[in-house]
Amino acid sequence: MRIPLAAAGLLFLLYPALRPWEDESTPAGAAAAMGSQAWVWSHLFAMIGFILVPIALLGIRRAAAVTFWVGAGLTLPYYGAEDFALHEIAAQPNLVQLAEAVRYNPVAVTTFALGLVTMAVAGIMVALAERTAAAWVFAAGFALFLPQFFAPPAFRIAHGVLVLVGCVWLARSSNPRGSRRDSMDTWITQTT
Repeated sequence: MRIPLAAAGLLFLLYPALRPWEDESTPAGAAAAMGSQAWVWSHLFAMIGFILVPIALLGIRRAAAVTFWVGAGLTLPYYGAEDFALHEIAAQPNLVQLAEAVRYNPVAVTTFALGLVTMAVAGIMVALAERTAAAWVFAAGFALFLPQFFAPPAFRIAHGVLVLVGCVWLARSSNPRGSRRDSMDTWITQTT
C-alpha cells in the first residue's frame, strides 16, 4: 500500500508543477493553457492520484478509504470536464465563455466541492485514527485541496509539495492494516 500512496503524492505534485499557468481570463491565455498537452497530462496526473489514494488507504483505514472513494467519485467528473472538455474547446473563438460554462455549471461545481470536502474528511479520519505527524500532514494536504484553487500558482505548487510530503511520509510511517480497527472496518468485515 505504500507505493500507491507515494505515487499519488508525486502525481499531486506534478499536477500543479506541470500545469500551464497562463492568464485564463483572456482568449489567448486560455487557449495557450487549455490547448496544450501539458494541460491534459497535468490534470490526468491529479485524476490518477485521486484513484491511488483510497487504494493505499485500504491498508491503513478502510473507513477513510471508503470516504475518500466517495469524494473522488464526486470530484473526478469535474476533473474530466476540466481536462478533456476544456482541452477540446481551446480552439473555439468564445473559449473563455465556454470554459466558464463548463467550470461553473451549478451541479458540476457543487459535486466537485462536495467531493473535495469529503476527501478532506477522509484525511482527517486518518489523522484522528493514526495520531501521527505524518497523518496530520496528509490530512492538511487534503483539507487545503479546495482552498488552494483560489491561490496563485506558487501557492498551488507548494500545496502539491505538501500533498507529496504527506503521502510519502504517511506511506513510510503507517502500519499496513494498522494495529487498530475502526467501526467501519468491523462493519465491512462482518458484511462481506
